[in-house]
Amino acid sequence: MLDYIALGILCFAAVVLFYGIIVLHDIPYEIAVHRNHPHQDAIHAAGWVSLFTLHALWPFLWIWAMLYREDRGWGFGAGGAPKEHVRHLEAQVSELQARLAAIEAALPARQQGASAEGES
Repeated sequence: MLDYIALGILCFAAVVLFYGIIVLHDIPYEIAVHRNHPHQDAIHAAGWVSLFTLHALWPFLWIWAMLYREDRGWGFGAGGAPKEHVRHLEAQVSELQARLAAIEAALPARQQGASAEGES
């Protein structure tokens, strides 16, 4: 009777270990799904490949899945910084356009004054 109980515990432990390893290797994929990673399928496939390469790829998959965040993309800065930088650049461009328009408006007046001096 104890032999059957021991065999049952051994089979149960083998099944739990088998599925536990599969669940562990799906952690990077689950992180990628949670972060809406653009390479979810590649991370999932590489997780399966990692099972057959003695888990050599798994740490790299974890890093790959953790690098991307939907709010900031691949960047490492704060989420709002790039948007504020773009607004600052747009303000500089509009200022330069206004200065250029003022210079162009003053240019014909100078040319007319120069042509009048040349005639006299």
